Amino acid sequence: MAKEYKITSLRLADLEKELNYLKTTREREVAAMIAEARSYGDLSENSEYDAAKNEQAKLYGRIAEIEDILSHAVIIEDENEANGRVGLGCTVTVLDVSTGIETEYRITGSQEANPMEHKLSDDSPFGRAIVGKAVGETFTVNAPSGAFDMKVLSVTREG
Repeated sequence: MAKEYKITSLRLADLEKELNYLKTTREREVAAMIAEARSYGDLSENSEYDAAKNEQAKLYGRIAEIEDILSHAVIIEDENEANGRVGLGCTVTVLDVSTGIETEYRITGSQEANPMEHKLSDDSPFGRAIVGKAVGETFTVNAPSGAFDMKVLSVTREG
């Protein structure tokens, strides 16, 4: 069975835009790089040609990756919005019970996750622990570094 990619409609639009750019503008740029490198003569010792062909391979790899994501994309629905519970697409503020530190996270699908930007996948240990929780609930995250308790302070959904 093919993997499903949970993404927001905003991420879907970004991927479609990137795919369009790659298939039009970027593909023409790479073709021009290859044509220019060919004009330098002997292809067996032409580093510019090799670099251009490598760039073309990366381009086609990224196009294939985006097409795979788009063909298996599942748009995140607001299934928990009505009952005020944490779900995909929510921004949550949590309190680390042991340290007293408050942190805000956005719960996303795996394609949008970026821990450095506080975007956590629903498949991560934190995501699995918090999805379905409501404001005021305490939950335990079983992370590789050990278990820790968190409390949900707020749940919002950006429109």
